[in-house]
Amino acid sequence: MQPKTILLGAALLLCSFAARAQKYAGPQPEKPDLPYLVHADTLVPTEATEAKEEDRKDEILYAIAGATSPAGTPLASPSFLIRTEQLAPDKLEIYKVESRNGRREILFSHKKKQIARPFRFSIKRVGDSLYRLEVDESLENGEYSITPNGSNQVFCFRVY
Repeated sequence: MQPKTILLGAALLLCSFAARAQKYAGPQPEKPDLPYLVHADTLVPTEATEAKEEDRKDEILYAIAGATSPAGTPLASPSFLIRTEQLAPDKLEIYKVESRNGRREILFSHKKKQIARPFRFSIKRVGDSLYRLEVDESLENGEYSITPNGSNQVFCFRVY
């Protein structure tokens, strides 16, 4: 092997170790299993609540108390930080909810036709049990919910 090749290989190996060793140095979530909106150096907790399930003929309506969430962001593609203990970040989904009659609602179909569709987002591990979720799409102004798949637990926020 040539000395240049050895030096290049050693440099690449050191860079890969340095990249792995870098940890998230920003603000830390106060509570576990609660997504926080990231606003520069400030974390805004999402509204943690439970959606009430209402069965209809071929649909399920999930309703959340209150017309709007107190947690809001002006960012169309928000980022979240979550420290997990029980929640699995890869099981989370983000949905738009509609504000009607003083509550927020989302409708799912029992049939194959999907009414509500989750938004795409990426998950990146930034520390021990610490994850950053970044929405990959632009969200319109309105109400949204992050929910673990198969659960009525919701974490609400609004885009304004």
